Amino acid sequence: MATAYSWNFMVTPTKPSLCWKLSIPSTFTAVNVTRRQNRTARRFVVFATVFHDPKPTVLVAERLGEAGLALLKSFANVDCSYNLNHEELCTKISLCDALIVRSGTKVTREVFERSGGRLKVVGRAGVGIDNVDLSAATEHGCLVVNAPTANTIAAAEHAIALLTAMARNIAQADASIKSGKWQRSKYVGVSLVGKTLAVMGFGKVGSEVARRAKGLGMHVIAHDPYAPADRARAIGVELVTFEEAISTADFISLHMPLTPATSKMFNDESFSQMKKGVRIVNVARGGVIDEEALVRALDSGTVAQAALDVFTEEPPPKDSKLVLHENVTVTPHLGASTTEAQEGVAIEVAEAIVGALKGQLAATAVNAPMLPAEILSELAPFVTLSEKLGRLAVQLVAGGSGVQSVKVTYASARGPDDLDTRLLRAMITKGLIEPISSVFINLVNADFCAKQRGLRITEERILLDGSPENPLVFIQVQIANVESRFSTAMSDSGEIKVEGRVKDGNAHLTKVGSFAVDVSMEGSLILCRQVDQPGMVGSVGSILGEENVNVNFMSVGRIAPRKQAVMTIGVDEEPSKEALKRIRDLPAVEEIVFLKL
Repeated sequence: MATAYSWNFMVTPTKPSLCWKLSIPSTFTAVNVTRRQNRTARRFVVFATVFHDPKPTVLVAERLGEAGLALLKSFANVDCSYNLNHEELCTKISLCDALIVRSGTKVTREVFERSGGRLKVVGRAGVGIDNVDLSAATEHGCLVVNAPTANTIAAAEHAIALLTAMARNIAQADASIKSGKWQRSKYVGVSLVGKTLAVMGFGKVGSEVARRAKGLGMHVIAHDPYAPADRARAIGVELVTFEEAISTADFISLHMPLTPATSKMFNDESFSQMKKGVRIVNVARGGVIDEEALVRALDSGTVAQAALDVFTEEPPPKDSKLVLHENVTVTPHLGASTTEAQEGVAIEVAEAIVGALKGQLAATAVNAPMLPAEILSELAPFVTLSEKLGRLAVQLVAGGSGVQSVKVTYASARGPDDLDTRLLRAMITKGLIEPISSVFINLVNADFCAKQRGLRITEERILLDGSPENPLVFIQVQIANVESRFSTAMSDSGEIKVEGRVKDGNAHLTKVGSFAVDVSMEGSLILCRQVDQPGMVGSVGSILGEENVNVNFMSVGRIAPRKQAVMTIGVDEEPSKEALKRIRDLPAVEEIVFLKL
């Protein structure tokens, strides 16, 4: 449909040349108007009639593969404006329906605010989304999608390349011969055949590394709390505990995400448990390794060599002891840097953008759509409870056990049609998966992510008598066919079982296994099974007090006086390992576990 626009210009004769910069849609053409000096000023009206293009506009702020651009251009107007500074991005964004970035562009809260509500979707051409303000995106109703699968093979191949290059001293020998030396005896390597490789993180990349290592004649073991045992067995890989993996491996390849649970997981303590002369490859995230501890392990010979593609700070400092170490091979974050991977990422993110602009739900969405205020307000405390129950339950699973079957029970006085549990199920899934994954779980992608990991979640509803004013009475989460770090959490039927309620608007843990407890799910928890006897609360409290650990809540559930009891302690700070050991060494204590919520 033709749309008429008019502008009224008044020319003043005081300047020799005048030029107007018109604020008009990007599909229009602005014409500079110039006058010559000493001409009489005239008032004139410019009329412009244009045809408005109904296509959405996609701003591509960093370079994208041609295949992805072609897909976008078939559906939308594409504006490729690279190397924009922040202000330029904020200025352009109000004219765009979608934005595509890599890791170099910061999509801040200001970007969403300046979009004026027009921006519908942000696409990250890659996996990590730490450069996008997710909470601001959600608040402004903007979907964020990424491209998590296209670079899998490239990353796996790079891990194998670093593994073999490290084993045969390729980088060091290359530098030596180019400097005019011929040192055959100095660069004697080690064979891979018959050696044990521990793959730490058995997701997409980790499993592809395992396949390739098997082809090189290596014995492969893996650690991943979520990896189904049958999938690992199909590849010929044995799932083991974290401790067994690092203590028996000749080579260790890291493929875990960087989360609070995995940050500096490889530190002085873990290096001390490894075989002397172990070799380490990291193409995952730099922060999973304590780099100063790794230097110490290399200097002592505990770690013979390391091959690193990622670093805590990128690029690393020029004087980095780790980078300059003679037994370290390094590359500048090249895991996904193949022509094929870059094209695959471009297509994957373009497909997600086009789907989102068509109103389809994207399987790679990493934030939740806006929910009606009244629903969110009513379910808010139960949303918190659901995520924390999932987070608590998965931390009770012993290493080496693959989580595959989860049962969620909702007890309510409302009928099935009056209680939509999709958001609650999504938050339980979030709690189960996010602590050991880089995936962001929300209402959009929860079921997809669970299915992708072989996690089957079933739901059961118990209809109770009473007022339907409150949506739920309690939520129960059970994990079947696993071993537990805290045997008391096992129910009589053999599942890890935790149950919680909302009290005064706050999430409370009310049952662990068969034991009734009552503790606020704030901060972190210590679960302690003991023989019920006088002085236990005081003894445990004194140890925590001496460690300056603040106790915010404490509850004791017991079978009968002087029999077994479970002490549940809410703490504001994480106790030291020594403090937990002192509690564990108390004569009446039978087992203890610390859980982060």
